[in-house]
Amino acid sequence: MDIKQMHCFVELSKELNFSRASQNLHMSQPALSKNIQGMEKELKLMLFDRSTRHLQLTTEGEALLPHAKKLLRQMEDFMQVAEEQNQSHAGTIRFGLPPVIGSSFFPGLIAAFRKKHPEIELTIIEEGSRVVEESLLDGEVDLGVTILPSEPDPFEVTPVIEKKLKLVLPIHHPLSKRESVSVAELKNEEFLMFNPGFTLYNQTRDACIEAGFEPNIMLVSSQWDFMMQMVASGNGICILPETICEQADREKCAVVDLIDPVLYWRLVILRRKESYLSKASAVWVDFMIEAFRKMRME
Repeated sequence: MDIKQMHCFVELSKELNFSRASQNLHMSQPALSKNIQGMEKELKLMLFDRSTRHLQLTTEGEALLPHAKKLLRQMEDFMQVAEEQNQSHAGTIRFGLPPVIGSSFFPGLIAAFRKKHPEIELTIIEEGSRVVEESLLDGEVDLGVTILPSEPDPFEVTPVIEKKLKLVLPIHHPLSKRESVSVAELKNEEFLMFNPGFTLYNQTRDACIEAGFEPNIMLVSSQWDFMMQMVASGNGICILPETICEQADREKCAVVDLIDPVLYWRLVILRRKESYLSKASAVWVDFMIEAFRKMRME
């Protein structure tokens, strides 16, 4: 039984005339009759008495009519709510964001989004890129901004910005006056690195291994500002995105280009392939894409 049959039953119960009911329903009389017969067959009940000159509801039909009307009202309410949701952007978005990315781009971006869309609630989960990827696959977050994943297959990937990684050294380090340093020249250095849950950990370590050595990791952290302070105090070196390096204390730190290889920090928006994208999430994605487009143009 479907909603169309229910409409036919209620309308025919009101008119008690096949011609008028079919006109009201914008359907032919045979089609109306077929719908009523199909409903009666499925219910195994006679709903209308056709034996007299004037069509009449049977006792069974009268008993079912109030429930049919209630079901139609509920369906109308259901469609109304669906339409309102279709027009509304309201909702909650669970959003995965690594701290290093968040501090680089998102404070102002999130503030601008909340001002423009106060009806949308952003729940930020701060984790490293690899943890954000796992959270996406587990359904714990709806969207994430991460470094380009090593295995993009499970995700829909939208690139948004590309920056270089740079070397941060203590100001009195022997390499601090150089314009560029190759990764191989860092063989004997003590590294400050992000936790293994961060893509930058693997990216830095892989670059060192390709250059012929395993990095001597002095400390791992999830806080780039702590790592920067350690370098400023003369404790080790670190490799950070150039947007973060802009905040280095140049009286205590030197920022030098890395070469052989040049390392890139490629930011992407991630979501699970073929996952449902709510209206609110779609608005947030479009907002981020436009914001990063403007950043690239500046």
